[in-house]
Amino acid sequence: MSDPLDGDVRFENEGTLEPLPVVRERTVVMRAVGLTKIYAAVASRGGSASKGSTNQGSARPALELFRGLDLKVHAGEMIAIVGESGAGKSSLLHLLAALDTPTAGEVWCGEARLSLFTPKQAAEFRNRDVGYVWQFHYLLPEFSALENAAMPLLARGMRRAEALEKAQFWLTEVGLGDRAEHRSGELSGGEQQRVSLARALVTEPRLLLADEPTGDLDGKTAEAVFSLIQRLHEAHGLTSVLVTHNLEFAERCDRVLKLREGRLVDGRAGDGRV
Repeated sequence: MSDPLDGDVRFENEGTLEPLPVVRERTVVMRAVGLTKIYAAVASRGGSASKGSTNQGSARPALELFRGLDLKVHAGEMIAIVGESGAGKSSLLHLLAALDTPTAGEVWCGEARLSLFTPKQAAEFRNRDVGYVWQFHYLLPEFSALENAAMPLLARGMRRAEALEKAQFWLTEVGLGDRAEHRSGELSGGEQQRVSLARALVTEPRLLLADEPTGDLDGKTAEAVFSLIQRLHEAHGLTSVLVTHNLEFAERCDRVLKLREGRLVDGRAGDGRV
């Protein structure tokens, strides 16, 4: 007796079904797992703030910013982090950049576990893998825009001529190619922030972190700088995480995450955890 499924039987819908789509998980550039950050109480004069104390008599009580915070940043994403002042947005960026260490939990960049870094390795990580834009530009006043943009490369020991060539490319990308020899005091606030953006990108980092990059700028200049960040993100395939109070700018990002009560939630969906 022949097997009805030995190949001699054809089914009515054979050959008409579409193949299932192949689901490829996006590359995770950075992830934070179970982050907790607590700043210990600071004792007042003549008092003490010991573990387990109720902070009585302390000049500043213990401050808990996060507890069990999780985050995944995928390659090519542009993420906005929003939240009330004092919620810990800047502190979170500091942890992602290895500028600070969590009380508990881990931050990973690729296969690198940031908590295992020595201070020297953390500095190398920031120079190599992270481009950081602060709310204030922090340009060195005695150096030209070109030299300021090249500073991360010069700090790692790259030949001056090569470092300046790369810096010139990024100054041109931010629209300041003709202002390369000007010192920071000769530049407007928007131009200073564009130099700081070129400085952050000159190392071609895996991740761009920007902490209120338009916070010190007037409305028109802020729009120009944010639009520039968007254009560079798309043109160079960047992976970017931005802290902002500007909800209009946030909505132009791929994802909006709100830091609330020590956790990140979907800023567009209300209560959805991320």
